[in-house]
Amino acid sequence: MSAFIGIDLGTTFSSVATIDETGRPQIIPNDKGENLTPSCVVEEKGDKGTMRIGEFARRQWCNAPETAAARFKRDMGTSKKHTINGKEYTPTQLSAFVLKKLVQDAEKELGSIGEAVVTVPANFANEAREATMAAAKEAGLNVSYIINEPTAAALYYAFKSGEELGGVYAVYDLGGGTFDVSIIEINGHDVDVLASQGVVKLGGLDFDEIVHKLVREKYKDQTGNELEKGDFTLNDAEEEKRHLSEQKKVSVECAREIVDIKRAEFEEAISSLVTQTKMACEGAVKEAGIDFSDIKGVFLAGGSTRIPLVTETVKNVFKQEPIKTVNVDEVVSLGAVIYAAYKGDRTKLSPVQKQAIDKIEVTEQTSMYYGTIALGEDLERSKMKEMNSIIIQKGEKIPCSKTEPYYTVGDGQEGVHCRVTEARGAETDVRFAKIIWEGELKLPPDRPAGQEIKITFGFDVNQMMHCSFVDVATKRKTDIDISMTSSKDHADKIDPFLVE
Repeated sequence: MSAFIGIDLGTTFSSVATIDETGRPQIIPNDKGENLTPSCVVEEKGDKGTMRIGEFARRQWCNAPETAAARFKRDMGTSKKHTINGKEYTPTQLSAFVLKKLVQDAEKELGSIGEAVVTVPANFANEAREATMAAAKEAGLNVSYIINEPTAAALYYAFKSGEELGGVYAVYDLGGGTFDVSIIEINGHDVDVLASQGVVKLGGLDFDEIVHKLVREKYKDQTGNELEKGDFTLNDAEEEKRHLSEQKKVSVECAREIVDIKRAEFEEAISSLVTQTKMACEGAVKEAGIDFSDIKGVFLAGGSTRIPLVTETVKNVFKQEPIKTVNVDEVVSLGAVIYAAYKGDRTKLSPVQKQAIDKIEVTEQTSMYYGTIALGEDLERSKMKEMNSIIIQKGEKIPCSKTEPYYTVGDGQEGVHCRVTEARGAETDVRFAKIIWEGELKLPPDRPAGQEIKITFGFDVNQMMHCSFVDVATKRKTDIDISMTSSKDHADKIDPFLVE
């Protein structure tokens, strides 16, 4: 029987989980017996093209960064490349290496792998979601669905609870590279996302760099010299950051010099970053249309939530003690495998597993505003100008589909410049809207202005878009699938003069 797995593809560490015979999710350890695998890639010495993933790669990345790659999740969906021994790799390729390693560990434990779900930050843009799906396919995974990390965490907390949860909860997810907060309504095992906010680049990596900077500065103050590159690495900084979560001062030995860092100094240095998470929490609560007093509990996810200042901030913002499991690093992958079983072929589940999964219901929402560029009236200047016209609002329950009419603006107009935009806010100004696809829809000549162009945007369960631009008179259309691995433009191969 093929097994279901859930994968948390993290910025610093990744993990994989499955459903055991009792119907409960559990972490699958890697070949070193560890539940977390560093998301680092290094080329095997003397074996070009063969990659090694994990702790060895993590150490190598700090000692000889030209031979390894790390922290590439932040670049998913971008054109940025990472170089290993002179060869360039995309973030998608590097993520695929990590996923292959996780799959290999899972196969040793489970044998055949069936359905898999990979998680993404709630604030990931469409390109980053596509890149994640592409990495999963490249790794040989059978992935039909992805799920937002805070939603996966909420699903695990709801599933794990020995009692029926009911009401509105918050999920505060601060990991290695990104921050998300989601407002979730839970009824038993049913999870309905009401609102999400986040910061794309904020997490443990930034805190590591602050510790690194503090040590370098103190070393220079004490010795008058710059700290040599290998004397205190980012890996060392991460280790000291963890110690600062457990004690109020750490003494770091660097080049035969002892440097003391107090927790209070560290907290002061990261306070502006933690304040950004506070503002996102306030925005999410406002977006959900509720008060803080309506929130029954706050679930923690991500290793950075162990930092005392972070925990205290959550407590102060939500006016209650947050809820956490023994290991906040694992809740996302544990929730992901529950979702994999929920969305997959349940005939592959044992009766006990099926009974547990059948109780679940999950409803997601869009995390961005999507629209097109169209002419609109500039009320201040009493003239027409290009504006971002929003078609799908942020917070729409998915799957969803919206259709809006638009009209040609000139006599004899021979085509329509079709564009799909993405924005984090409800922006009408084209300067603040990102064009994620554009193309042309050809029109017959000699038509008067005011011909209807019907635009339909649809969202699937993976928060990926399917769009169409249709000339109503001729039925000629352009379909765009901005999904899975790449954007595909499917303009109909029909002579517009012969369409009935």
